[in-house]
Amino acid sequence: MPPYLLYQRDDCHLCDLALDVLAQVRLPEPESVFIDDDADLEARYGMRVPVLRDAHTGEELDWPFAAEAVRQWLARREPA
Repeated sequence: MPPYLLYQRDDCHLCDLALDVLAQVRLPEPESVFIDDDADLEARYGMRVPVLRDAHTGEELDWPFAAEAVRQWLARREPA
């Protein structure tokens, strides 16, 4: 499993922007999880997408996020 998941929707402009930000910080490509056809995911993430999730810890970063916010979020996950 990739270390990061990106919860998103089909044809989502904000999701495309989030992918651009993640590319700027050179995050390994996250696994895309589309919530459109999943009632549970829709209930959890419906108004929050895009959401970046650490697959190992479960911690999440909600949109909107800029490159620096992603860098800080990632830095908190690195072992000391």
